[in-house]
Amino acid sequence: VGINCALGAREMRPHIEELARVAPLQISCYPNAGLPNALGGYDETPSMMADLLRDFAENNWINIVGGCCGTTPDFVRAIAETVKSFPPRKPPVVEKHLRLSGLEALTVTPESNFIMVGERTNVTGSPKFAQLIKAGDIEPALAIAKQQIDGGANILDVNMDEGLLDSEKVMTHFLHLVASEPDIARVPIMIDSSKWSVLEAGLKCTQGKSVVNSISLKEGEDKFREQARLIKRYGAAVIVMAFDEQGQADSIERKVAICSRAYNILVDEVGFDATDVIFDPNVLTVATGIEEHNNYGVAFIEAVRQLHERFPLVSFSGGISNVSFSFRGNKTVREAMHAAFLYHAINAGLTMGIVNAGQLAIYDEIPPELRDLVEDVLLNRRADATERLLTYADSIKGQSATTTREEEAWRSGTVEERLSHSLVKGIIEHLDDDVEEARQKYPSALSIIEGPLMDGMNVVGNLFGAGKMFLPQVVKSARVMKKAVAYLLPFMEAEKAKAGDLSQRGKVLMATVKGDVHDIGKNIVGVVLGCNNYEVIDLGVMVSADKILDTAIAEKADIIGLSGLITPSLDEMVHVAREMERRNFTVPMLIGGATTSKLHTAVKIAPRYSHATVHVLDASRAVGVVSTLLSDRKDDFVRERNAEYEHLREAQAKRQDAVKILPLETARRRKPSFTFSPERPPFLGVRLLDDVPLERIEPFIDWNPFFAAWELRGRFPQILDEPRAKELYEDGQRLLREIIDDRLIRARAVYGFWPANSIGDDVELYSDESRSNVIARFHTLRQQQETNSGQNLALADFVAPKESGIVDYVGGFAVTAGIGVGDVVARFEKDHDDYNAIMTKALADRLAEALAELLHKETRAAWYAPDENLSSEELIAEKYRGIRPAPGYPASPDHTEKATLFSLLGAERAGIELTENFAMMPAASVSGLYFAHLQSKY
Repeated sequence: VGINCALGAREMRPHIEELARVAPLQISCYPNAGLPNALGGYDETPSMMADLLRDFAENNWINIVGGCCGTTPDFVRAIAETVKSFPPRKPPVVEKHLRLSGLEALTVTPESNFIMVGERTNVTGSPKFAQLIKAGDIEPALAIAKQQIDGGANILDVNMDEGLLDSEKVMTHFLHLVASEPDIARVPIMIDSSKWSVLEAGLKCTQGKSVVNSISLKEGEDKFREQARLIKRYGAAVIVMAFDEQGQADSIERKVAICSRAYNILVDEVGFDATDVIFDPNVLTVATGIEEHNNYGVAFIEAVRQLHERFPLVSFSGGISNVSFSFRGNKTVREAMHAAFLYHAINAGLTMGIVNAGQLAIYDEIPPELRDLVEDVLLNRRADATERLLTYADSIKGQSATTTREEEAWRSGTVEERLSHSLVKGIIEHLDDDVEEARQKYPSALSIIEGPLMDGMNVVGNLFGAGKMFLPQVVKSARVMKKAVAYLLPFMEAEKAKAGDLSQRGKVLMATVKGDVHDIGKNIVGVVLGCNNYEVIDLGVMVSADKILDTAIAEKADIIGLSGLITPSLDEMVHVAREMERRNFTVPMLIGGATTSKLHTAVKIAPRYSHATVHVLDASRAVGVVSTLLSDRKDDFVRERNAEYEHLREAQAKRQDAVKILPLETARRRKPSFTFSPERPPFLGVRLLDDVPLERIEPFIDWNPFFAAWELRGRFPQILDEPRAKELYEDGQRLLREIIDDRLIRARAVYGFWPANSIGDDVELYSDESRSNVIARFHTLRQQQETNSGQNLALADFVAPKESGIVDYVGGFAVTAGIGVGDVVARFEKDHDDYNAIMTKALADRLAEALAELLHKETRAAWYAPDENLSSEELIAEKYRGIRPAPGYPASPDHTEKATLFSLLGAERAGIELTENFAMMPAASVSGLYFAHLQSKY
């Protein structure tokens, strides 16, 4: 895999670096001789290009290197001479493991422990799932799939083999819906059917790398080869059942012989990689009363052991619940049989199993008497094993395998024993009392964590490593550990340190980082620095790391300042810091912008750069920080700031553990219950407002953020008592009048309404009120902090649930007052009038927010609040019914949701686009959703 043409070596560098990081293949690189000049030629010389490519070879990124446009044999000779002393890149050795994927990869290694295949999305094994599928009730069926994954399933088994179903059609439909549910589609799919046509239908619509369950030799080798070749062409792994022309293998010898024969055909003839082969040597039911069945458990375990030794790269699977069918209706015995059978089969080499994820007992927690009786049956240790287990089963019907007669007996142990028991069993009741008791006994909170709590987690780790505990149980144990640590953390908090500042002169390079278009704050800082006789090089917005650093070198900048407003910009700042470190920069780096903070700078950015990294709160601090960094007090200042940041990092690490975050499922159970009587919006679909008069928008301006942008503190209109604020306001009013009278800026809006329902934490939008066609899905986040009300909200709660049968509605909008702003700003900048250039952008931002307010008011009046009569102050205070949450803000922090909204609205018709990091262009733009529920809030 490689890159050629389009870019010079300098521009190609970050892309080759990323490719080398992720590609398990050899890499080729054919850059042009730089970028074309004004005449279409290329200015790099052979030695220049060779020097650039030396870096690629030194970093071991490439295997094949050459030249494309603008290069000649002289270039190739120079490149060859330069790189010949460096070894070619060695692609990372891909270890031989079974690798599957949905939206996320699943690599099955010996360290993976047991891989659970969720069994409940199977119409032959789950009556509830079968009933839903036959009724065409797909949403609850998808919920079962989600429950399996939430319960710990690593793979999802899907089976539609039912006589009254069109299995091919239903399999295809269900898998298409699965693909649209990221929470489900993230895991690999196991397509399960006894019919080849159904298996192939599933293979045609699964993304990633799936598993076929299953093929066998029962129809002969020719059919087996034909199906195997097709599976290989579809890129799936395959489960082979231990069947042949004579039927199902039930003895050790037959299981081993059939699987060995299948292996030779798959690997030696068809060309399957051994890691893509999974054997299922048939889990058969024991304790049926038929003597020949008594050894079925032993036969499976021993066949796995022998095949694992013979074919170490192959994986092994089985339908675990088959072993206990004789005890249907007795949950206690079945759970115990599954746990014991898995324990012995895993030790023999079993890789995965089809189980009811989330309902597995812990082997060591099975009552000893029951465990012995179960193992007597499974391992065929005595002739009367079945009768003895049946007698026991009759005495304990209805209990869970891990139930003891004295459930609370463990409470009489020592505090260390109680804490260990809580961790192993995942019990959070009594935890605070036990931890507090330990705190009275131990010399410090830390000693409790390092002592009894870690001892308990070591027990959990040992059980997990031995195959006696499974991942969902370990997650519950981790929850207990986190809650215990959270209780202790307030007793371990350290004091924070403080730092100082001072003053001096030089050259400062500033830029809004790649993907972000916001620059008002940066521009104000630039103006302030310029007024203090610093030379400011402003690269503008959406500036790549390479351009920032290349310009800093060319201009010999003394300081680099990075700015950003949207949260993805924070990650880009981290990248710039890494690049500065890699390229051996030593100049100080300043971090600023609305979304930045001292804490984020200390925790995420500063550790990536070994020289001065300073967060600057606002323009008023910038001069002092810059002058100090360019004075003889720099070393003391940086030392103090580094110490402060180190304290911040330490405190943050402690705080993160101290925050009491509820498990997501717990938070979801605390979802509030609302009543719904939704009004129908004035229309369904999308409408464009092409040129909204600014005169209509002006009365809705909130002036408070205007003053904040200029770093003046106070509330409007009281702030006008301050002469500086009054003067600023008057200047703003004069420019606003000019903008309105001369139509220098234009405003546009696009908005719409759709039928909608909530499904869990998501909101589905439909094309019409039949709700048969889902056109979009918005994902909302549920609160996970402990709340005084005992409720944990998500925005989706304010939309009627789909199961209610109520047709609810959601609106959406995108507005801009940025059309023409660039021209006005350019005019002022041409006249070196930074003040009015910044003022123009600040006013455009206010007009955009005002247009959002105006449109929301008119929307409410037409939709559900025709009698609303609120003052401007009440509108600003959001005294109205309903909300308009915007992606990227705390109530809906994921900026990527804007892409869904913009697609629905066709926002480009209003002249609004998204950058690669989901910033809106023009910058003076606002977008969001409309929720109408009476109790909706942020």
